[in-house]
Amino acid sequence: MVNKIRTYSAEFKAKAIKKIADNNGNISATAKQLGIAMQTLSSWHNKANQGKLIGTEQYDPDLMAAIQEIKQLRRQLKVAEKEREILNE
Repeated sequence: MVNKIRTYSAEFKAKAIKKIADNNGNISATAKQLGIAMQTLSSWHNKANQGKLIGTEQYDPDLMAAIQEIKQLRRQLKVAEKEREILNE
C-alpha cells in the first residue's frame, strides 16, 4: 500500500490557523472539521506563533532572513572550528 503525501497551500494553512481562532483555540475540533491530522494543524499553529508560517499575520520575513543567516553562520563556524582543530594537531 502506497501512502500518498498530501501537500497544502500557504493559503489553506493560513485559513486553517484563522479557523482555530474561530473555534476558540480548539485545534482538535478544527482538525476534524478540515479533515487533517491534529499533529499537522498543531505544527502549523506553532509555526504561525513563531512567525514562520507564510500567509499568516504573524509571518515575519525579516525574522526568517535572520534565521537563515544564523544557520549559515553556524555552518561556517563549524567549518572554521574543524579547520582550526586540524591546524592545532
